Amino acid sequence: MLIIPAIDLKNGQCVRLKQGLMEQATVFSESPAEQARHWLDQGARRLHLVDLDGAFAGKPKNEGAIKAILDEVGDSIPVQLGGGIRDLDTIERCLDDGLTYVIIGTAAVKNPGFLRDACVAFPGHIIVGLDAKDGKVATDGWSKLTGHEVVDLAKKYEDYGVESIIYTDIGRDGMLSGVNVEATVRLAQALSIPVIASGGLSSIEDVRALCAVEREGVVGTIAGRAIYDGSLDFKLAQEAADKAGA
Repeated sequence: MLIIPAIDLKNGQCVRLKQGLMEQATVFSESPAEQARHWLDQGARRLHLVDLDGAFAGKPKNEGAIKAILDEVGDSIPVQLGGGIRDLDTIERCLDDGLTYVIIGTAAVKNPGFLRDACVAFPGHIIVGLDAKDGKVATDGWSKLTGHEVVDLAKKYEDYGVESIIYTDIGRDGMLSGVNVEATVRLAQALSIPVIASGGLSSIEDVRALCAVEREGVVGTIAGRAIYDGSLDFKLAQEAADKAGA
């Protein structure tokens, strides 16, 4: 089970949001590259980057900070990026810069043809981020709730050839209220591709609960606010996950 530190980027800084609200941003570091080095030194085996400004603008906005992170990390671990990725040229540029995976969110729902083309052009590099509340998919920075069922869309994307799905319970993200393990497992059981849990990770108990369902296809979890405010020790969490996996 991978514990994947999140580095959310806003105005070139590392921040965390509550409930996806840009006005609820807390700055944790003015140097995202230094933050990336910290997580690498703590034993991170993958990093999760989100260009928050890009997600709202519809195109990447923190490219300087992203490149600085990639320069710092090198090819030591995979790095994935979401936020504002809406065309094939952007994906190609991201991969050329050194990213391992790109995450397509809103564009996957609104423009499935683009997602299909991306999977064909960049096989093994496309992750879909599905944000949901009560089983329904949300788009546009969580501001719009669609009528789409998470499982139905995920199955369609699996057929397209996506590498994995990141499932975020938007009712829990940034709230330290615990991962929605039940909904995550339900999604993973419906798919043959890996699922990464996101939203609400707050304790070692959450980590252990996810490790208990790893065999169902839940291969990792994204860690955000809890590892920044100290309520969850990242290094101990990854060590606990490794022990449970062994």
